[in-house]
Amino acid sequence: MEKQYFNLMQFFDGYVRNYRRMNLSELHNRSMFTKREIDYFATLGEMLGFDAFIEDSKFDKTKGRSRPMDLSWWKWDARYDEEKFLYLALHLERENVWSKDVDTIEKLFSQTEKEYIPHNVIGIQFIESAERIDYLNKLILQKNKTQKSNALLIYRYYDAELDFERVCAYNFTPIGLSEVRTALCKQDQSGCWYMCFDEEFTPFENNKESINTTKE
Repeated sequence: MEKQYFNLMQFFDGYVRNYRRMNLSELHNRSMFTKREIDYFATLGEMLGFDAFIEDSKFDKTKGRSRPMDLSWWKWDARYDEEKFLYLALHLERENVWSKDVDTIEKLFSQTEKEYIPHNVIGIQFIESAERIDYLNKLILQKNKTQKSNALLIYRYYDAELDFERVCAYNFTPIGLSEVRTALCKQDQSGCWYMCFDEEFTPFENNKESINTTKE
């Protein structure tokens, strides 16, 4: 069956705009952040008509064993096959640990059985700094020459100078890098985490400064 590619950058738009609705605060640990974000994409997949599975698995030929997938979307349609899924629509990985960034990419682009090759992949990866992005993107381009998936890699890292998290999304087609978009993640006055796009944050800050000046 011909591959079904999503507009993954549109998924990133929703991820950014709905982040506050996950109700993640300074009281939550890293595991809860991972759970809420995976649950968000699982719900999205079900709303789009896919069967979503958390902690699914697929065979890795290089490792010679099955490896877990944080989240998978499978397409089932009884008009074509009553017993088997038609294809793996999406494989998603979400990782907090910096040192596992290469492992995350290897999971998303592993050598596997034909029916387990995902049409689309999403990786949400915390990294130490922006300097790591070029290396990881080159690795993705190299591995995707064979897999030919649509890929969205979301890199998150702490910007000490501005005191918030940078969120950088890179969208790859089977041909190569197609689009880049950036956002930020920080806590609001109630201590809950939210995201907004870079181009939306500056006017917001300017507006706050204007309001404060007026009050004085």
